[in-house]
Amino acid sequence: MTTAETRPVRNPRSVISYSEPAAPLPPGLVPRNPGMPLDLGWVRDARVNRSAVERRAATIPTRRSIKTAWQAGWLLRAITLIDLTTLQGDDTPGRVRRLCAKARQPVRADLLESLGMQDVGMRVAAVCVYHAFVRTAVEALEGSGIPVAAVSAGFPAGLTPFKTRLAEIEASVADGAEEIDIVITRAHVLTGNWQALYDEVRAFRETCGAVHLKAILGTGELATLKDVSRASLVAMMAGADFIKTSTGKESVNAVLPVGIVMVRAIREYRERTGHCVGFKPAGGIRKAKESLDWLAMMKEELGDRWLRPDLFRFGASTLLADIERQLEHYITGRYSAAHRHPLA
Repeated sequence: MTTAETRPVRNPRSVISYSEPAAPLPPGLVPRNPGMPLDLGWVRDARVNRSAVERRAATIPTRRSIKTAWQAGWLLRAITLIDLTTLQGDDTPGRVRRLCAKARQPVRADLLESLGMQDVGMRVAAVCVYHAFVRTAVEALEGSGIPVAAVSAGFPAGLTPFKTRLAEIEASVADGAEEIDIVITRAHVLTGNWQALYDEVRAFRETCGAVHLKAILGTGELATLKDVSRASLVAMMAGADFIKTSTGKESVNAVLPVGIVMVRAIREYRERTGHCVGFKPAGGIRKAKESLDWLAMMKEELGDRWLRPDLFRFGASTLLADIERQLEHYITGRYSAAHRHPLA
């Protein structure tokens, strides 16, 4: 019987020929979404066939089987799309620094060497933290090129006074955040007050200045898929650079039916305006297999261009550890213990 140490290692260098993950694109390669005046006719005309969306979502995990080198290549791509996140009440500067160290080297060096990927500069897309830890993260990531994303604007409820939310965005930008994840007031969606939602997101966008804005819709707290579609359109009209599913604090977070509705709104917005908007599912994506489902959805609904970090992100804290375990299984044929993988 062979052990993990003596078992012959498969030759996975063909990963590169199948799906070598692209390095994060330089800032500004995709022009920012400038937004547009609120078009209430377009918003009110939005319709969603729920049964069709749910049938489509059900086919995504079942219609294909990605194995061996193909799977390893897609998982490596997924790593480059992760906003590595810690948003806990017991966060400390030490935990944030450990997370940043993991962001710099998301996969163990021996695994990358076995995969023939030791020279590609593998890294995650960003590190996402509360405002209180922005400066800590910026210092820990200095020289890496990895941006810091700050959750702001009264995260996660979005119910603090409006001036306080704007001030929090300003403070995060001043501390060095290059991306701001804001949360919308869900009441504006639930009551159909689209002008108020537009004005809110537009004010957040103007306060961000040159810093990219991701608008969190909190889809688990919206009433219908039609509301998800309409909120997506309004946020994009107001100038959001990304639309994001969830805070990760709702009872229901990122699910494929919601993702389909949001990316189809992105597609419609691009067809009408010519502007590209990114998409970020967040909350509850913990398994490597789930990341493959989301990647398949993006490829089929929006195309390969939306498989790069300037237009697609995973908001996740534990996903990376499972991806690393799957990569080790691909190389050795055995699943490793959790303690073999540093904080993720």
